[in-house]
Amino acid sequence: MNLCLSVFWWARFRKKKGGIKVHTLYDVETQIPAFFHITEASIHDSKVMIEVPYEPGSYYLFDRGYNNFKILYQIHQIGAYALPDQKRTFNTNPWKHRLPKNVLSDARVLLTGFYPKQYYPEPLRLIKYWDKEQTREFTFIANAMHISALQVAELYKNRWQAELFFKWLKQHF
Repeated sequence: MNLCLSVFWWARFRKKKGGIKVHTLYDVETQIPAFFHITEASIHDSKVMIEVPYEPGSYYLFDRGYNNFKILYQIHQIGAYALPDQKRTFNTNPWKHRLPKNVLSDARVLLTGFYPKQYYPEPLRLIKYWDKEQTREFTFIANAMHISALQVAELYKNRWQAELFFKWLKQHF
């Protein structure tokens, strides 16, 4: 039987298979996890968003699975900033300003899906960024209108560093 099932017997999703997800809120300033939530692997990421303790003035960077726009709007309403990976299509209204190096676009967008449009009625930012190190384009959405597109990309780079650290831990322990 697989190791995961011997430790997390409750995480079964097939006869002989199981899995868990560890949803982590990582504090970039202290460089330590501030919140953990463990679920069965079959639980969608967006279902866990309600469990996170959100604080005004904080920035929350999400994988694209965390796409519950009702909760993203609640985060916005308490004065926190949500930056999930872009997953949906948007109507765009480009900002007329000079873009920093590696920022391909920075636009105001409105959600277009029936429910997302109702759950998050205000504009968001859609930022496209070229990362030279990984030689690929990234697309982010954000409700943080007060910081530059480059700062949004830097926040994501900090998150990637944390992900690399957690992958290293997983391999070595």
